[in-house]
Amino acid sequence: MSVALSDAVASYENYIRFNGIDERVIDAYIQAANTAILDEKDIAYGLTLTARCKDLIEQMIMRQTGGTVWDLEKYCFANKTEYEIVGKYYSVLLLEAQNKVLDSYLRYLEKKREPRERFYMPKRKQFMRIGLIQALQDMLDDKADILCISLPPGTGKTTLSKFFISGVVGWYPRDFNLFFSHSADICRMYYDGVLSILSDDEYEWKSIFPDLKVTNTNAKMMNINIGGYKPFQNLMCGSRGSELAGKVRCSRFLMVDDLIGKQEEALNKNILEKIWANDYTADARQRKIDGCKEIHIATRWSNRDVIGRLKTEYDDNDRVRFIAVPDIDPVTNESNFDYEFDGFSVDFFHDQERLMDEITYKCLYKQEPIEREGLLYHEDELRRYITTPEREPDAILGICDVKNKGEDFMFLPVCEQYGQDFYCIDCVCDKNTDFGVQEVKCAKLLLRCNVQQCQFESNVGGDRFASNVAKIVGEQNGRCNITTKPTEQNKETKIIVNADWVKKHVLFKDKTLYDSHSDYSTMISQLLSYTVAGKNKNDDVPDGWAMFALYVTNVQLGARAEAIANPFRWGGLY
Repeated sequence: MSVALSDAVASYENYIRFNGIDERVIDAYIQAANTAILDEKDIAYGLTLTARCKDLIEQMIMRQTGGTVWDLEKYCFANKTEYEIVGKYYSVLLLEAQNKVLDSYLRYLEKKREPRERFYMPKRKQFMRIGLIQALQDMLDDKADILCISLPPGTGKTTLSKFFISGVVGWYPRDFNLFFSHSADICRMYYDGVLSILSDDEYEWKSIFPDLKVTNTNAKMMNINIGGYKPFQNLMCGSRGSELAGKVRCSRFLMVDDLIGKQEEALNKNILEKIWANDYTADARQRKIDGCKEIHIATRWSNRDVIGRLKTEYDDNDRVRFIAVPDIDPVTNESNFDYEFDGFSVDFFHDQERLMDEITYKCLYKQEPIEREGLLYHEDELRRYITTPEREPDAILGICDVKNKGEDFMFLPVCEQYGQDFYCIDCVCDKNTDFGVQEVKCAKLLLRCNVQQCQFESNVGGDRFASNVAKIVGEQNGRCNITTKPTEQNKETKIIVNADWVKKHVLFKDKTLYDSHSDYSTMISQLLSYTVAGKNKNDDVPDGWAMFALYVTNVQLGARAEAIANPFRWGGLY
């Protein structure tokens, strides 16, 4: 950065302080950015100037129109008109696109396309929010070496990969990259998509890289070369079993996209081991030249899949990034992929979930891999009901596994007893960290279901929680005998040995009787995902049902627990 340029930029800021933002100062900033990047070759400083340019233009457009640059751009397309300020904005994007700023490259690339036809801009807000664009930028800036991406089907992850690699071959025309997938058909679609971006006039690739052109393509080999001869092509595509040895190398990026072709493969641990040992580590990864980075895109089927194994190997490595985003944000309950055009609503995801088995849905849409061969509970083992028996229940009972820490769930199922059968009519299954909210929610459940007896786990503050729930129930004139009992038995052993009793004696609602986003649905999902073959993210539900089995057995044998609330005394306390 020259002193003259620095002094000039300081004068621009001084001008803005006294006169505000106008096109004169914007033009000056654009000229300064061009000087820094093109003349002085100070890319880092030049990009700080382009960032400031964009900010100034965005502020000016917001002040004049009340909208964003994208809003104004859509207006121009709809009304077949032009605004000079939009053109200036794009001149800054071009400067950044040519200097490896991914967001600007993606925006400029589709400059001529109708807004509704564009891939990136309608999805940009969501991609930015989940950190996807920043993660890819970190790969370009050598801040990370491996990036693993898992998003629901159809959300654009592979298409984004095509756009990304089209920029890579322009920024690094002397390097070579390999795309590797489970089938030749996927490879051919990837090859065709990238070639379209590099060649078709609807994209601005030629404007971003005016000194480059596609010099060789081979549809059979699925190779693309940019510029002059090199020992390997800029983009090569290969699939599992395609015998890559000697034919391909990758010096810049190894792009791995879904090595598991179908669900049946994900369920076979021998195939998973073969994919890891043969297809990935002994084949695709052996094509890397030192310094080559990896980007993996895949559904999380299993902890034994490639991303699962990489997570085990590199989980504490800050140069390895993992992005796994579910369909619906668990905090806001809003869709993470409700794009401006052709997005996915909460209702869409719920409809998909309604017709799909819960384990498959969690893998595809929640990014929660399940080891099915080690599952303790299976869907076809659960007893389901449409209606309860047409008589008064023998008893209405509850058990509460009190929430411990952040990711734990407060779990309180309520069952109506008819002989030896226990119909689960409702539950609380919630990881809200506000214990006051949880106390009210549990109390309302006990009151709503007319629960007669409920035992609370007294460990980790459970006795106090139970006392507070009893107070709320008593104030509402509820009639529930609330007791507490510490749990001492090994949790995993308790869950396993009591699972058979739960399968034989507990009946759960038919799927048509509860919403897919309800506490009841969360309970069922957690029960069906508990595995004895690996780590469990949450075990509160199977643990709660094991507690219920022990509680019912003890009640039937006449065992006693310490009562902390007398529902027949005014106030219900002590």
